[in-house]
Amino acid sequence: METELQTLVARLSTHRVLPRTDAQVRRALTDDLFYNALNERLAACGLELVEHPYADNVCLRVRRDMEHAVFGGEDAWLSNNVGLKRDQIALLVVLWALLILPKRSRQHERRDAPNTQRQNEMFAVEKPLPTAADIGISVAEATLVADFGDRLGGRTRISIALPMLSRLGFIERRNGRISEGPLLDLALDYSRMAPRVLDGTLSELFGSLAEQAEAPNEPSIDSPGEEDGTLNEEQPPESEDDVQLP
Repeated sequence: METELQTLVARLSTHRVLPRTDAQVRRALTDDLFYNALNERLAACGLELVEHPYADNVCLRVRRDMEHAVFGGEDAWLSNNVGLKRDQIALLVVLWALLILPKRSRQHERRDAPNTQRQNEMFAVEKPLPTAADIGISVAEATLVADFGDRLGGRTRISIALPMLSRLGFIERRNGRISEGPLLDLALDYSRMAPRVLDGTLSELFGSLAEQAEAPNEPSIDSPGEEDGTLNEEQPPESEDDVQLP
């Protein structure tokens, strides 16, 4: 086990992110003894494993109690923003809201689906949660510029930021569309960021949508995003400290 622990820590440090389907990662997530030994080894170095059942990958990050010692500076707080500027971090949050929130909504629907939906199956089995590839949510770059260009520095600033986010592993770009990268679902803490985005940044938008849904003869709105994972309007985050990057 000692060799496998050393190998897994070294691979996580080198590759930054590993898929949950990796053999050593699967062992870490299913073997309590191995998982505890891994956490003890990482904690001794001021690190911790970042994983949750809805993400397709795992990675490492600095422990929260070590953040001040690592990122605290004499003049300013050196947040782990991997070189991203304020408008680029704002774009990252926007993309997280457009890609991760709709994915998580569908994963929750699959998890909470009543057993009556499978009554017609002779041998019903628990189906795995859909992955990002299964759901296939993406955002057109042209739509992103049209909807958020005036808030995020215009087409030029967005065209500079997108390649940076792609190189860092947050997004993937193909044929003019943006999809989730291996780090996007791990970079932002869903339990902390989702309420801030839904109840804070987008509260006015969702308030108006709720009023329309309650109005007579109006179609109801079941989820915050459209099928293609796009929204019409959003504000950038107020502070870079709202984003916790691995």
